[in-house]
Amino acid sequence: MKTLNPAHIEALFALINRSPYFELLGMKLVEMRSGYCKAIVDLERKHLNAFGGVHGGAYASLVDTAAYWALYPELDEDAGFITLDLSVSNLRAVREGRIVIEGSVIKRGRNIALCEASAFDEQGRLLVHCTSKQFLSPTLQPMSAAILELGCDPLPPKFLN
Repeated sequence: MKTLNPAHIEALFALINRSPYFELLGMKLVEMRSGYCKAIVDLERKHLNAFGGVHGGAYASLVDTAAYWALYPELDEDAGFITLDLSVSNLRAVREGRIVIEGSVIKRGRNIALCEASAFDEQGRLLVHCTSKQFLSPTLQPMSAAILELGCDPLPPKFLN
């Protein structure tokens, strides 16, 4: 198994956490290792629906993000992938506080990966769960495209060995 380069992950977080959609929702990637990703968001009024709970679309974005990025450490340098399918179960509404989202890889194939993610409130209660299919293709959303789009310097090598 290849060893992730901590400098790459640190630079990746700096890049991704300043992307437009992450800034819009106020979410941040905070931890990543093979088959796992953790993100956080501190709820604000912009996340709420007309009834005062987190909007289902915001929940879907959060779990999609963690499921997606959990796969990233397992792929070759500059491999591309996209979310193919997302099934979300909204289980509890909250109005305020921090949400912690954890994603993991269930199974990775050559072209399709099955991932999942769950979001929890500050008391550890399950708020939302998803399963996600990711389609792997070298031409779909490789990291080099994000670097180009955001006008950044190339990231350090992804792996140490």
